[in-house]
Amino acid sequence: MRPKLSNPRALRILAAAQEEFARRGFHGARVDQIARRAGVNKQLVFYYFHSKGGLFSTVLGRAAAELEAALGRLPPVTGGGPLERLRATLAAHFDVLAARPDLVALLAQAGRAEARPFRPMIARLVVLLAEGQGRGEVRDDLDPHLAAAQAVVLMAAFLALAPLIVASAPPLAADEPALLGRWRDAAVRLVADGVAAHPAAGPGPATS
Repeated sequence: MRPKLSNPRALRILAAAQEEFARRGFHGARVDQIARRAGVNKQLVFYYFHSKGGLFSTVLGRAAAELEAALGRLPPVTGGGPLERLRATLAAHFDVLAARPDLVALLAQAGRAEARPFRPMIARLVVLLAEGQGRGEVRDDLDPHLAAAQAVVLMAAFLALAPLIVASAPPLAADEPALLGRWRDAAVRLVADGVAAHPAAGPGPATS
C-alpha cells in the first residue's frame, strides 16, 4: 500500500468503500455516501484515490489479497485417498468463502482485473485431481485445471448470487437458514462424483 493510504483516514475510507461497493456495486455506490460513512469530506476521498474508479480498484486489490491470503492459510488436508481429500478441501474452501460473502460479492464485479484471489484454491484442487488421475480415482479424460475452475465457480457464484438464486427457486427460501450448509454439501458431492473414475460397465445380459 502506498504510504499515504496507510493513515487512519484513508483506511476508514477503504473500509466504508468496501461495504458500499459490496452492497450496491460500482455504479450504485456513491462517493458522498462513502465519505459520510468514513467521517471525512468528499474532497479527501478524491485526494487519496483520485476518482471513484481509483477507489474501486484499490478496494478490489485489497479484497483480492485478503481472500487469497485466507485461502492460502488453509492447511492441506492429510489422510485418505485423493478423492476423500478433495471432498474435505472443497468443503473447507467453501467455508472460507462463506465467511466473507462481502469479498466474494466485490470480486464478482472485478471483470478482467489483475487480481488472482482464487489462485491458492485452484492450485490445491489441481494437485488433488492430478494425483487422483495418477491413482486411478479420477477420470483420465478430465482436465484438472478446468475441473478445478468449475468447482470454484460452483461455490463462489452461489455466494455472490445467493439472493437472486433463492428468489428464482422459491423452495430454497423455506430452508434459507440451513441453505449454505446444504449447498456446500451438495456442491462437494456434485464435484467429487463428477470427477470420480467409475468402473467400466460389464457385458450386457446374454441373449438367446
